[in-house]
Amino acid sequence: QVQLVESGGGLVQAGGSLRLSCAASPSIFSIDAMGWYRQAPGKPRELVAVSISDDTTNYADSVKGRFSISRDNAKRMLYLQMNSLKPEDTAVYYCNAISPVIQNTYGWGQGTQVNVSS
Repeated sequence: QVQLVESGGGLVQAGGSLRLSCAASPSIFSIDAMGWYRQAPGKPRELVAVSISDDTTNYADSVKGRFSISRDNAKRMLYLQMNSLKPEDTAVYYCNAISPVIQNTYGWGQGTQVNVSS
């Protein structure tokens, strides 16, 4: 059973926008904190945005003011609105629960590739 499905990536010029979507299974989305991660070639996966069930959000400094995370609990969907994209935002983007236990239990989706050209 596929637990996480990310979509919405693509090729965009610097300064452009993309909106990523993530469909999560009930076993993952029932956890309070969900996040978007990204992994650029040769670099470790990093957490870029977090959504807590009470609508609290947090962002990595590198994306603060440009990215916005949101969720639809009824649909078990997580979103990432990315504006003012930069070439350094190029990466594969993944969504998942914040909990390492959940990550280790259910794994990761295939991610969605974002390429930002200069």
